[in-house]
Amino acid sequence: MPNRKHQISGVKIKQIFLLLVIIVLIGLICTNLSMFIPSVLGAITLYIITRKYNLYLQEVKEWKPWLASTVLILATLFILILPIYFIGDLLIEKLGNASAYMQKFNVFVDKIHDFVYQKTGFDILSKDNLDELKKNVGKLSTNALSGTFNTLTVVMSMYFILYFMLEKPRLFERLIKTSAPLKKANVNLLGEKIQKMVIANAIGIPVVAVGQGLVALIGYLIFGAPSAVLLFALTCVASMLPIVGAAIVYVPVCIFMIAEGNIGPGLGLAAYCLIAVGLTDNLLRFTLLKRLENIHPLNTVFGIIMGMNLFGFMGLIFGPILISITVLLIQVYRDEFSSDENELIMPEPKEIEKKIDLTI
Repeated sequence: MPNRKHQISGVKIKQIFLLLVIIVLIGLICTNLSMFIPSVLGAITLYIITRKYNLYLQEVKEWKPWLASTVLILATLFILILPIYFIGDLLIEKLGNASAYMQKFNVFVDKIHDFVYQKTGFDILSKDNLDELKKNVGKLSTNALSGTFNTLTVVMSMYFILYFMLEKPRLFERLIKTSAPLKKANVNLLGEKIQKMVIANAIGIPVVAVGQGLVALIGYLIFGAPSAVLLFALTCVASMLPIVGAAIVYVPVCIFMIAEGNIGPGLGLAAYCLIAVGLTDNLLRFTLLKRLENIHPLNTVFGIIMGMNLFGFMGLIFGPILISITVLLIQVYRDEFSSDENELIMPEPKEIEKKIDLTI
């Protein structure tokens, strides 16, 4: 007789087969609707941000669902989306003028390189590397320009999806919870952690970035930096990068101004940015971000790189969220399936929460 202990039961075979069918169907759906993935992510992000206010308006104030949904959609449009879209559109518009902009950028890079080499004798970039840098920036400009035409489609479809989420929030959440093949404790914990991560990334990071950009813009205008508005947009984007941050923009600008002979304004801008922009970063991070979920810097770095490749400019927000959720799902999986199958005692939710920590 065959050893039944090592046989795979019919139930397991059916389970595996059904799982494979589900994975294939999800793959087909995602492949053919890939252009709407940023819209879905954006809708989920905005739903999480507005969830508390939506429930308050519908269940406490007893507003009609369509009215509460419309008010919240308009609020997010004016408070969150339009400022971010303005910065992105401004950056894309400037970078999109490839012929005129690239000539100025090439002069900018050559000027900095020659000045540093004359003063220090240190060759920052070889000729090949300089040519490669100029080529990559030109490619970025072209990609950014082509991405402009997709932004409006993404925003419109995002709000179309968001409306139906906000209209019946309890139904939407119940469908998500009942569909998740996890323990109830892990489902609740996953929802709580994702909510904190989304708010930290979608609100905390942009607020810090725009705050530093506005403070830097004042310095650019005072000290006469070239293309101050473009530098503002670049500073906002660079501020999202850990470690280097806004310095990757204002340091080369200061060197360029000094190389042009504007020694006083260049040194003044350098001192202003080091003090004012640096203090703004520390102030916002220790007040606003300290109250939000602590996201590891590596999540932000790799999330931005991946997000920009997948979703374009909107990937600055969605990329870090996806990385953080992936790490969280791996930790939930470990808690869900690593325990002994014969163990009957379920761990308490607080014990699970101790195991799952995104600060790693």
